[in-house]
Amino acid sequence: MSKAYLVTVALFALAFSLASASDPAPLQDFCVALKDYSDKSALFVNGKFCKDPKLVTADDFYFRGLNIPGNTYNKVGSNVTNVNVDTFPGLNTLGISLARIDFAPYGQNPPHTHPRGTEILVVLEGTLFVGFVTSNTDNRLFTKTLNKGDVFVFPVGLIHFQVNVGKTNAIAISGLSSQNAGAITIANAVFGSNPPINLDVLTKAFQLDKKVVEYLQKEF
Repeated sequence: MSKAYLVTVALFALAFSLASASDPAPLQDFCVALKDYSDKSALFVNGKFCKDPKLVTADDFYFRGLNIPGNTYNKVGSNVTNVNVDTFPGLNTLGISLARIDFAPYGQNPPHTHPRGTEILVVLEGTLFVGFVTSNTDNRLFTKTLNKGDVFVFPVGLIHFQVNVGKTNAIAISGLSSQNAGAITIANAVFGSNPPINLDVLTKAFQLDKKVVEYLQKEF
């Protein structure tokens, strides 16, 4: 097998791996998602039906309400307001979305992951302690304390978190490299799955007493 052939195969493999790392590239200028799938003129592209381009207006590319604070009165003391393809149809096929994250004093956006997108976060108000953990086997932790105007990036798929370490409310805006990056909150997924994960599995995985695991499952 020639060296040139191996190099070509390697380059193609690299290209395909990069291509699959984010949303598929759009095949037209835009594809505003349809909420009413009964429209027979619709086209199925990138997971959402497309509105007839002739019926698209400026309002399809407009979203309002991100200035409204989210309700942080909950167990974790934070609220995420998502602006993705489900709430903003004009994002369909464009490969981007964003979110407003509100934090009560000492509130947190607990450890979670976005399986389909990289996240870049900018602090608008307050002070956040943020970080992410690399994949096995290193499991290396990267952390930083962010103040107003600071920016931090969380690579796609890696577990990450944000904590308000200040005595006042904090606000951040996150941009994501997917029209719907998804979110998996680790504790909710592991201890709050439906149906529950087998008790023996979690007991051994986390090296905990069964009573502790049962307690955690009831909490989530």
